[in-house]
Amino acid sequence: MPAPYIQPQPEVLDRRDGPFGEVALRRRGERYEIIANGCFLMDTSDGRSERLLVSAALDALSRPGRGTAHPHLLIGGLGVGFSLAEAAADPRPGRITVLERERAVIDWHTVGPAPLAPFAGTGHRDPRVRLVQDDLLNHLRTTADRYHALCLDIDNGPDWTVTDANGGLYGFAGLTVLERVLAPGGVLAVWSAAPAPEFEERLRARFPQVERLDVAVHVERGEPDVVYLASRLG
Repeated sequence: MPAPYIQPQPEVLDRRDGPFGEVALRRRGERYEIIANGCFLMDTSDGRSERLLVSAALDALSRPGRGTAHPHLLIGGLGVGFSLAEAAADPRPGRITVLERERAVIDWHTVGPAPLAPFAGTGHRDPRVRLVQDDLLNHLRTTADRYHALCLDIDNGPDWTVTDANGGLYGFAGLTVLERVLAPGGVLAVWSAAPAPEFEERLRARFPQVERLDVAVHVERGEPDVVYLASRLG
């Protein structure tokens, strides 16, 4: 009988207090984890759904009739870097703006040993990429830019936000803010760690085209990761 698998104990590599609370980087064996205010956010064990967040949005923009050449992507949340890696590996984007509000997360990608940099692929060397430290909601409310795709992964989903202020992003008022910065024919893509039926209803009330893409995860977690796509063109 094989010996039971014993999960390695996490080692805290860095922990910082900031304007949004505590954020920590942990290593568990060969896996890195980001923890915010004691809440598990993400790790480097998979990345399929984070990559799908970007690839599905780009595929939607490439459908006949959209006419979107060299689109400008906004990635909300740098995280461990999987979404940035996917965007940088794709020749279609003309510009890639990455927003990350936590200075610590940016440093873990760009300063010193930069343990998370390998998970961003070529993103940090790509001339199309602009990495901006800013809160997503603040940027959305103040920017003059318009984006062909908004790829948002700043929480564990609409029903499980990292900070209370993020909750407003997923209501009708938040969707109004998101629509303001979408270029005509643009695509909104939202990542969630589980299905969010009420959020999906709000999307369908606002956008004529809504898709839900499920990504199966480890059996012990049960519910799939979900990517929601919403747009005004088929």
